[in-house]
Amino acid sequence: MDILNLVLNPPSNLTVAEILGISFILGLMHGATPDEHTWPITFSYAIGKYSTKGGMKAGFLFSLGFTLQRALLTTLGFIGLAAIYKEYNLDGPVYFVVGLVMAIAGSYILKGRYVHLPIDRLLHSEHHDPRAERNEIRDPPIKMTIVHGLVAGFGFGAYASIITFVLAPEMPSLLFAPLPGVMFGLGTMSMQIIFGALFANIMKVKKLTEDDIRYVGTKTAGRVLYYGGITFSAVGLFILLFPSIDNWGISTGFVIPNLNAIDVGFLLVVSTVGILGVLSMIMSYREVTKMRVSKEKKIKA
Repeated sequence: MDILNLVLNPPSNLTVAEILGISFILGLMHGATPDEHTWPITFSYAIGKYSTKGGMKAGFLFSLGFTLQRALLTTLGFIGLAAIYKEYNLDGPVYFVVGLVMAIAGSYILKGRYVHLPIDRLLHSEHHDPRAERNEIRDPPIKMTIVHGLVAGFGFGAYASIITFVLAPEMPSLLFAPLPGVMFGLGTMSMQIIFGALFANIMKVKKLTEDDIRYVGTKTAGRVLYYGGITFSAVGLFILLFPSIDNWGISTGFVIPNLNAIDVGFLLVVSTVGILGVLSMIMSYREVTKMRVSKEKKIKA
């Protein structure tokens, strides 16, 4: 508990090595706990790549963009410009932009274009042929994860507050200012690579062919990014209209950030990864099963 308290409440007069070590540990904690700025995106791209290597790459590239932004953030913290986060709540705009980027990527995966209304699917669901759609879906644009990481990095929470307002100002000069952000990003990256590999291998639990795994993984990724993106943007707009909502939360009794309360961010993680992700996987698996049965009937006939 003393170590945890040291990490979450760093004292002053720390050495550069101690600051960087704490920053890295904070990054590990950030990547390991359910965070709305990292988990939904890493899950989507990782499961869409349907392999350990692909999942790890998704986690790496997302965290790379995130690390670059965190380096900028701690630099701003050192020179005092990050004070904007103390004066303004940027969660609404960040959620909206992150959701928009997610929806654009999801639309591309599902339909091969960047404009697609959800009502289209509802209107044509009765006549929808999953076999035709199997040829339409595209692999997740993996390089987009860097963009996601850069945008998501503007989200601000307890971990960001520590590295920006406590640790960064303790650095000896402007030259060293980006380092806490870099170490924090590398810690986050380590955990996101691990989770990316785990997410990607979820598909291997069932005895599916490589093509089936590709379909289920890619379709799940598209749905989570698209509909999850719409959810993020809607929540962002809602917070812009009613800012007090972002302060709502039910304490869980834990002291670790991202686990200490059931709040808007936690519910976004649950809704996108937990609910939408699981439902999308089930739907896609059923579609694959339906296609397999239909193919077997044709062969027998």
